[in-house]
Amino acid sequence: MSSPPASASSHSPTIGVFDSGFGGLTVLRALIERMPHAHFAFLGDTARLPYGSKSRRTIARYAAESAQFLVREQGAEFLVIACNTASALALDAIQDAVPVPVLGVIEPGAQAARAASSSGDVLVIATDATVQSHAYTAACQALGLRALEKACPLLVPLVEEGWTDRSSATGQVTAQVVQIYLDELAAQATAAGLHPDALVLGCTHYPLLRPLIEAAVPASVRVIDSAQAVAEAAMRSLRARLMPAGAASPGQIRCFATDSVDKFERLGPRFLGHPVGKVQLVDLGG
Repeated sequence: MSSPPASASSHSPTIGVFDSGFGGLTVLRALIERMPHAHFAFLGDTARLPYGSKSRRTIARYAAESAQFLVREQGAEFLVIACNTASALALDAIQDAVPVPVLGVIEPGAQAARAASSSGDVLVIATDATVQSHAYTAACQALGLRALEKACPLLVPLVEEGWTDRSSATGQVTAQVVQIYLDELAAQATAAGLHPDALVLGCTHYPLLRPLIEAAVPASVRVIDSAQAVAEAAMRSLRARLMPAGAASPGQIRCFATDSVDKFERLGPRFLGHPVGKVQLVDLGG
């Protein structure tokens, strides 16, 4: 985990992944599955979360500083913004702050919904900050989709508590909460005359709830994981630079946090699917 950034001569790209916390590790997991020979540097700006309670100007500053750390100090040649709030409110600022390609999570999620939907009507569940930005609605409308968004504020804390296993009593509580949210959203869709056949998971915590969410929607509704969608988009962008299977050793993974390193190391494996290793503490300022 603490190895230095890979040199350009390795021919494996270095991909920076940024989130305000550690939910973006679901995006990192999807990226690693598709590009196992790439090198990754993940930064969780845990000292300054939640971004959703900050002004657009402050979010842009925080996100730009995080992006610059990944590019200037970790050698990232491509950035994935694994944070829906930063993708919604600060993508332009991030692109202006660094000289490398930048990919947010919202447009790939909307594009995946477009590919999956026959009716042209889609649902989005996300945090309150993401819903208030209406970024998914705008991205979907640009693709000819009608989108209905709903904030689900209880889901992130339930995931972080580990209440995700439906076979457990705590998981059954989460399943009931998910069902209530989705029943309310379905009623709103009916009242609006929509016929949704796709549901976008607009928060990087939500992939851990995918089995519960799929069980709570009709079989005709396809669940779209924005973490998977952004990983697919990144792979397409980097395809020419990726080593063929068997041609290189697995890439290096380095994880950084601006605070709460112990919590990151404890909860990170739930999102990444395996231990995150030694997380390095960095100071990006106030």
